[in-house]
Amino acid sequence: MISVHRAEDRFLGGDRAAGILSRHAFSFGSFYDPDNLRFGAMLACNEERLAPGAGFDEHPHSHTEIVTWVVEGELTHRDSAGHATVVRAGDLQHLSAAAGVRHVERNDGDGPLTFLQVWLTPIEPGGEPAYTIVPGIADSTPYALPAAGAMLHVRRPAAGERTAVPDAARAYVHVAAGRVGIGDEELGPGDAARITGEQGLELVAADAAEVLIWELSA
Repeated sequence: MISVHRAEDRFLGGDRAAGILSRHAFSFGSFYDPDNLRFGAMLACNEERLAPGAGFDEHPHSHTEIVTWVVEGELTHRDSAGHATVVRAGDLQHLSAAAGVRHVERNDGDGPLTFLQVWLTPIEPGGEPAYTIVPGIADSTPYALPAAGAMLHVRRPAAGERTAVPDAARAYVHVAAGRVGIGDEELGPGDAARITGEQGLELVAADAAEVLIWELSA
């Protein structure tokens, strides 16, 4: 089964007066939909747009695997475990909140910032917080999150190029840039497909694209 979810259908959140625009793919904060709580281990897939100087003040997380992908601009990250980094387009950031961590996320740059943040529930709760950043992740290098039974594949197909979707119990496809076809549907920036029980699927790039494909266990 393939269920397509359009960017314009996401729940709009954030605080526009503070320069924050959020688009939520799943129930989040004040938005509650009992039929849209999660997809496998995935609890949230938020597209965040921060104006220069805007950001999220220090706030807590626990028992969550948080993966951040910067689409445009630079994200400043600081956390209570002592990490302070700038995450740029093409970098992957993974914060394992474990038993508890606090962090700050800001746009300290001069231009707009757009990033995608995915929250996944761990198989086992607790443990010590951990932080990883992978600069300029390559297309051919999947990123494993064994704590959540998940794998992230980054694909940047050229126009006309085909990209295989993993034969997994569940797969979540998010288009960060460009346009791709899947089955009879075309997906553009911010669109996503939730895939269950399919095999042999391929994405076909209509133009140069950047796609995040999450492989999720049962």
